[in-house]
Amino acid sequence: MVNDVRGVGVWRRSGQTSPQLAKELENLGYRSIWLGLSPGDLAEPEELLAATDRLVVGTGIVNMWADEPEPVAEAYHRVAARFPGRLALGVGIGHPEATREYRSPYATIVDYLDRLAAAGVPEQDVVLAALGPKVLKLAAERTAGPHPYLVTPEHTRRSRELIGPEPLLVTEQKAVLGSTPAARDLARHGVGMYLRLRNYVSNLLTLGFTEDDVAGDGSDRVIDALAPQGDPATVAAALTAHLDAGASQVVLQLLTEDGEDPLPGYRAIAEALGLTN
Repeated sequence: MVNDVRGVGVWRRSGQTSPQLAKELENLGYRSIWLGLSPGDLAEPEELLAATDRLVVGTGIVNMWADEPEPVAEAYHRVAARFPGRLALGVGIGHPEATREYRSPYATIVDYLDRLAAAGVPEQDVVLAALGPKVLKLAAERTAGPHPYLVTPEHTRRSRELIGPEPLLVTEQKAVLGSTPAARDLARHGVGMYLRLRNYVSNLLTLGFTEDDVAGDGSDRVIDALAPQGDPATVAAALTAHLDAGASQVVLQLLTEDGEDPLPGYRAIAEALGLTN
């Protein structure tokens, strides 16, 4: 099983994380890096693992439509053999708007997991992107656990109640350092694109948000819930809320301006959380 998937990690898009940044994050006490839009060759996770000593690297996610399971399994075995217990293979179905071939999502997920298992990938090294109850349950039954994205602590609480105490629950949380109108604009930019995708919108409606909240680029209420803004203590509290609600690990997607060095923000939040390496 993947080691030490607990506490606080970091979520960054593929291509936005260097080996140097990974080592700095490890030294600050973050326990993982999850790479969004992860290519199935796992070359980037392998590079980050080679640059660090303890950090878990997860794919968040390998898209089932983009990468066939057998080559992904081959890449998994290559990387896991070098770095046992440090690779979390996150897989998921993506969303229909981005995938022309999108069809029978649940059956496709089951088939993909079957083929990974047939290729020798241990279920306990796999996590599954999940939002709704059916796929959350499947994640708990067929993988180490679910990896929800764009959710609130209330979703985390409901998910933990649904899947029970044992499975992993790795929850993504966006945040912005700052309390200015520009900070909220940055938060809205990071969230707004997802409000055009029906799987995220449907999930938000189950969490008590209204049609008005999810219309356009989102109400202040939904933006502030999904990407809270404030000082490091405020961001730390937002992350801790997921842990208190039952997450095994919460992974911080720190939203920054283009070209801005994110490391000072990660450092300030690590200090507010009291992380240790």
